[in-house]
Amino acid sequence: MTNPKNAHADRREPPHRPRLGRTRRDRAVKARLAWEQDTYSKAKAKVPERKPEFRTTSNLRIEPVYDPSDADGADSLERLGYPGQYPYTRGIQPTMYRSRFWTMRQYAGFGNAAETNKRYRYLLAQGQTGLSVAFDLPTQMGYDPDHPRAAGEVGRVGVSISSLADMEDLFAQIPLAQISTSMTINATAATLLALYIAAAKKQGAQPNALRGTVQNDILKEYVARGTYIYPPRASLRLVTDVIEYCAKDVPQWNAISISGYHIREAGATAVQEVAFTFAHAVQYVQAALDRGLPVDGFAAQLSFFFDVHNNLIEEVAKFRAARRLWARLMRDRFGAKDPRSCMLRFHAQTAGCSLTAQQPMVNVARVTIQALAAVLGGAQSLHTNAYDEALALPTEESAMLALRTQQVIAHESGVADVIDPLGGSWALESVTNQIEEHASNLLDRIQEMGGALPAIERGYIQTQILQSATEYQRMLETKELNVVGVNVCQSDHVFDKPILKVDPRIEEAQKKRLRAVCDARDEAAARAALRRLEDAARGTANLMPAILECVESYATVGEISDRLRSVFGEHHEIKVI
Repeated sequence: MTNPKNAHADRREPPHRPRLGRTRRDRAVKARLAWEQDTYSKAKAKVPERKPEFRTTSNLRIEPVYDPSDADGADSLERLGYPGQYPYTRGIQPTMYRSRFWTMRQYAGFGNAAETNKRYRYLLAQGQTGLSVAFDLPTQMGYDPDHPRAAGEVGRVGVSISSLADMEDLFAQIPLAQISTSMTINATAATLLALYIAAAKKQGAQPNALRGTVQNDILKEYVARGTYIYPPRASLRLVTDVIEYCAKDVPQWNAISISGYHIREAGATAVQEVAFTFAHAVQYVQAALDRGLPVDGFAAQLSFFFDVHNNLIEEVAKFRAARRLWARLMRDRFGAKDPRSCMLRFHAQTAGCSLTAQQPMVNVARVTIQALAAVLGGAQSLHTNAYDEALALPTEESAMLALRTQQVIAHESGVADVIDPLGGSWALESVTNQIEEHASNLLDRIQEMGGALPAIERGYIQTQILQSATEYQRMLETKELNVVGVNVCQSDHVFDKPILKVDPRIEEAQKKRLRAVCDARDEAAARAALRRLEDAARGTANLMPAILECVESYATVGEISDRLRSVFGEHHEIKVI
C-alpha cells in the first residue's frame, strides 16, 4: 500500500516546532556512525551483548539506539497528526484520558446466570465501569444444556444461557439502559444480541438506548478459535444481518468487534494480528456495502478487539500503526467521509496465552506491563487478566486485583495525564512505521487472493498462524526466547492459593431450568416463530427480526441454532499442513 496524502497535509506546522531539516538529519546520522565506531563497538568488545541481535515477536529488528534518521515521519503532521485528527496515530479523541479514563471492562461469566450476576454486581461495586460477558461452550456452539454434546461443559468456561429467562437473570438489578455491555459470542451472536434486546425491553429500555458490543466476528473462528457452526458464507450473512439491523434499530451499539485477540492467542505475531484482523474487517465492510448500506451509515458501529503482550514498545506501536492503517483503508479504499468512520475504536485484553501455571503470582507483573501498553497505546476499554487464569477461572480476589491494576495505572501512574505520552520517541515511531508497512504488505497479499474469505477457504491464514506458533515454540525450547518460571528463573515452590471450582451440579440445574422454561411458554407461539425463522433463512431477508420473535417467545438458543443448521448446514474444519 502506498501512503496517501493526508487530508490535512496543507496545514502548516507552528513556527516553534520546525521540521527536522536534511542538514540536521545528516548531522545525526554522522554522529551516530561515530558513536557506533568509537564508543559502542569498544563497549561490545569489552562486554558482549546478551544476543547477537535483538528482535520483537514479529521479527522486527531492534536497533541498539535510535535517532531521527530511524523515525521517518516522527515530526510530520501527515504521518502523526494530532489526537482526534486524521490519521489518528496519536489517538481518536482530542483529550483521550484527560477527560475520562478508558472503560474498565472485566470479562466474567461462569456457572449459571444467577451466579454470574453476583460477580457482575460485585465488580461494579468495586469500580468496574462496563460489563463483559463470557459464555460457556454450549452457548457459543448453539447447544442447550440437555444436548449430548454439552455434557461436562455447561457453565465451565462461561455462563450458560439458553433462553430469555436466563438472560433476564443474568442482568437482574443491572439497568441495561445505563450500563455498557460487551458480549464475546460469534456463531450465535445474532441470537444472543436478540436475547439482550429482549431482556432490556423487559426492563423498559428501548433498543436505541442500548450501548455495548457483540463480538460477532465469525471469520476469525475459522482461523484461530473454532467455535463456528455454519459454513463461512452463511455465517457472513448472519454477521451482515446484525450490522444492518444495528445501523437502523440499535444505533449506539457496536454491531461487531473484529478480533485480533484470538488470532494472536493462536500464535500469530503482532504484525499478523493487525493484518489478518483488517483482512477480516475489509471483508465485513464489503459485505455490508454489497447489502446496499452506505459506508458512513454503519462504519462508526465497527469496533475492534486486540491482544496485549509483553513487548511494551512493539505493543504500543501496534496500536498506533493500526489506527493509521485503518484510517487510510476507510478513507482511500471505501471512500468514507464521516471522520467517525475512520476512527479505530478498540478494546484490549491482556494476553491470556502469556500467563503461566508455573509461579502464577508472577503473572501480576506481566498483566501490569500489558495493561500499561494498552493505555499508552490509546485503548478505549480494557480487560486485565487475573493471575490464576492459567489454572482456572478467576476467583473473586484475583478478579479484584486485576481490576485494581487498571485503577492504579489510571489514578497513580500519571500516564493518563498526557495524550500519547510516548509519541515522538524515535524507537516507537520507527517500530510503528515498520508494523504499518509489514501489515500493509500482508494485507495486500490477502487482497490479491480475493480477500479474507478465499484466503480462509484456501487455508492461507491458518497456515501463517500455525507457522508462527511453531516458531514461537521452537524459540522457547531453544531459549532464544525466555519466559520466567518456564525456561528461566524456575522454582519448586507450590502455588497454594485457592482456585475457583464450578459446581458440577449446575449442569443438572440448568437442564431442569430449561425444561421448566419450555413447559411454561406458549408452545404454539414458539413453534410458529421457529418455523418463520426457518422460512426466512431459506430466503434473503434480514434474520434479526425473526430471531428476536423467537427469543421473545422463549425459544431456546439450541432450537434457533438447529433451525438455521437445517438450512445452512454445518462447517467442518479446513485441514492445513
